[in-house]
Amino acid sequence: MDIKNLTTFVYTAELGSFTKAAEMLGFSQSTVSFQIKQLEIELDAQLFERINRTVALTDKGREVLGYAHQMLKMTQELVSSIRRESEAKGHVRLAMADSLCHSLLQKDFSLFRGRFPGISLKIIAADTEEMFRLIDHNEADVILTLDKRICAPEYVTIREERASVHFVAGSASPLAAAKGPLLVQDLAGQPFLLTEKGMSYRRLMDERLAEMGAAISPVLETGRTDIICRLVCQGIGVAFLPDFVTEQDVRAGRMVRLPVEDFALDIWKQLIHHRDKWMSPAMEAVLAYCGEREFCAPRAAP
Repeated sequence: MDIKNLTTFVYTAELGSFTKAAEMLGFSQSTVSFQIKQLEIELDAQLFERINRTVALTDKGREVLGYAHQMLKMTQELVSSIRRESEAKGHVRLAMADSLCHSLLQKDFSLFRGRFPGISLKIIAADTEEMFRLIDHNEADVILTLDKRICAPEYVTIREERASVHFVAGSASPLAAAKGPLLVQDLAGQPFLLTEKGMSYRRLMDERLAEMGAAISPVLETGRTDIICRLVCQGIGVAFLPDFVTEQDVRAGRMVRLPVEDFALDIWKQLIHHRDKWMSPAMEAVLAYCGEREFCAPRAAP
């Protein structure tokens, strides 16, 4: 059985399109159709239903897809076992929350490049809903979320852990000098510096505040958590950020985490891929690297 035909079959099944599979593989559409036809003849089974312009797996096709994933995985394991780690090559699309982009690119990317010079990364900043749309449509290979904990049978979680999130203020703020715990109402009227509306933990914060009947007024909204931290340290306003983002400034005494006792969120950081995703050597290398790194690395010092 030709591995190329199996690879073409997997891409076509994942993308749901002969045309998209051809574009991804660099083939003509006629080549993709020919390879699928060869596989159908060899297996004596129809793998796809072609109705108008839609393509869907038949029952036999879904059965073959499971075996195809196993065979391709075993093939790649064989290849990987005789190659040095630094020789992994390919392109990996990683979708993540804005708050995670800065720490990955600022602190760890040079280390990643030194270890895997043959792998190129495409970083896609997206909210959680968009991330799952991307992996469901094979437009991203891996996602790194910072949101409520997500568990579903169609996804594989490579690594996960809770991420603490706090309201923060500059060390010179009157809020920082308050004795005893604070309440959300104590923050009313403060200028807020927030990440973009609808994005991961910002969305969860807004939902919780709405449940409490509380309202805040942002004076700045940006995905750049490094800018937010800088402005908070300058005393411009209050922010709501993960602890791993604020760690450097808190340790240096430029910022304090506010003890708001009536406000808590359960936030998780999760590294996820789709269960049906074919694991290329490059993707396996990226997953292994992300899985072994400090998962909530502090933001690099300015």
